[in-house]
Amino acid sequence: MASRGKTETSKLKQNLEEQLDRLMQQLQDLEECREELDADEYEETKKETLEQLSEFNDSLKKIMSGNMTLVDELSGMQLAIQAAISQAFKTPEVIRLFAKKQPGQLRTRLAEMDRDLMVGKLERDLYTQQKVEILTALRKLGEKLTADDEAFLSANAGAILSQFEKVSTDLGSGDKVLALASFEVEKTKK
Repeated sequence: MASRGKTETSKLKQNLEEQLDRLMQQLQDLEECREELDADEYEETKKETLEQLSEFNDSLKKIMSGNMTLVDELSGMQLAIQAAISQAFKTPEVIRLFAKKQPGQLRTRLAEMDRDLMVGKLERDLYTQQKVEILTALRKLGEKLTADDEAFLSANAGAILSQFEKVSTDLGSGDKVLALASFEVEKTKK
């Protein structure tokens, strides 16, 4: 998606040219084979081809008038979510567990982090960042948070995570958010 439509526009242009060539060739072939076809078969095939040309022309008009774009509203939402996820979740493990819908493992990771903070194995800033990520992921997975967790989240959630919450709520379906989170997991593996 990094091209933001350039590759897709090129592919669309190529497909449109191929479709036009195919329809024109179909009409030419039909005229050349007219003698071999009975009148009804010829008329029916010609009518179908002309209908296809008419539909093709309507599609071209829509594209040219701006009523149809490659990066439409849904794609725009996907781009916004992808950007929000990539900025909101910096910990690949959290992204992976979120994408795989594994709240139990997220809670286990949270307990491990609490222990690591107490023994001095984890810095406070990193702990806060990761705990906010995990609590946000748990909330998005429909898990109930304790009052303490809610208070921690309210006190420490930044603007980026708030934007992630807003965008993912506006989208409506958690599955779409999870699908994009999965994409982010794959991207971080590379």
